[in-house]
Amino acid sequence: MLRLIFTGLLTALVAAVELVAGSALTARSEVAKRADDCPYAPKVFIIDMFPPEGDVWYGIPEFDLLAQNITVPGFSPLYPDVHCTASGDICQLVTGESEINAASTITALTFSPLFNLTTTYFLIAGIAGISPKVATLGSVTFARYAVQVALQYEFDAREIPDNFTTGYFPQGSYAPDQYPQSIYGTEVFEVNDALRQLAMGFAKTAALNDSADAISYRANYRSTSAYAAGSDAPSVVGCDVATSDVYFSGTLLAEAFENTTTLFTNGSGVYCTTAQEDNATLEALLRGALNNLTDFSRIIVMRTASDFDRPFAGEADTENLLYANQGGFDPAIANIYLAGVKVVEGILQGWETTFFKGVNATNYIGDIFGTLGGTPNFGPGSEFNNNPVVLKRSAKARRNLRVRYARH
Repeated sequence: MLRLIFTGLLTALVAAVELVAGSALTARSEVAKRADDCPYAPKVFIIDMFPPEGDVWYGIPEFDLLAQNITVPGFSPLYPDVHCTASGDICQLVTGESEINAASTITALTFSPLFNLTTTYFLIAGIAGISPKVATLGSVTFARYAVQVALQYEFDAREIPDNFTTGYFPQGSYAPDQYPQSIYGTEVFEVNDALRQLAMGFAKTAALNDSADAISYRANYRSTSAYAAGSDAPSVVGCDVATSDVYFSGTLLAEAFENTTTLFTNGSGVYCTTAQEDNATLEALLRGALNNLTDFSRIIVMRTASDFDRPFAGEADTENLLYANQGGFDPAIANIYLAGVKVVEGILQGWETTFFKGVNATNYIGDIFGTLGGTPNFGPGSEFNNNPVVLKRSAKARRNLRVRYARH
């Protein structure tokens, strides 16, 4: 009897090992087949969000992105093409602004049969609002965290409870300082910090653009000690990006979302830039990684500062957002190219020695669920027991996740 039990267990173990090995071989063979079938395999893919960000790359001396123009089904009807160099080593697209446009376009790219993106580095390159606590107009920022700050409950500010500091508070919670209990999965993403440090090193070799108007406007922030960084000259800074479809402005909302960034990242994130797309782009790239189509460790989030997210002391919020000539837009657009081209060139020049094999991530990378494996150092911990998601999960498991995280 014991021999029969042992034999049965051994047979089951061998079958399990063969299943895992077979799955790994299948995944590798699918990647290899994709590499053979796809006509384009860029080394660097630049992701811009609206035309001024995209246009700054055209007509530059370093490379010609308009040598090839490839229409991709599923892209925005306003921006239907991927633009690539003649060699195909560098490509670029414009998603359209807001989370929905970004998610739709990047999903279409990721699952397009035209592209093999398994070794591609993605450079998200756009402008953003900036906190004067951290940096200034024209600065170039590189994020480790992207935080979806507006994914919360909201009361109108005129109706908030007396003990609330803001109308925003996390879903499933009862106050602004409580961690969200209803989690969708896109609240926080963390990217490869080792790659970020390399990208920042490349960007620091650039001579950044500035303007007389920006110099004049940022000087107004010098009178507030907390805003000292806002009065400095443009520089390259490591700090994090807040994603919100709502184009918010003003001290109260900026401070509220600064607190949200701190809360959602368990104190690790540094709120500095405000944008409308990055969490959506990262979710689409993560889903590609789940299907062996992209490598989530090869993502760089670069935002340049076009305007302050709040007024200086004595300035009205409406003046800061609507009427002030901050002078930051043109330098921010220029610095996408000036800093970004150094990143692109650095990757290409170090392709054989460093970047082809990949830059090993020493930090956690992925979403708040731990979808790609590992344990996030933010949120409730891995939903998947530190293991990558198995794509063919049971219906019961999927149903349990929906009940746990989507219930209001």
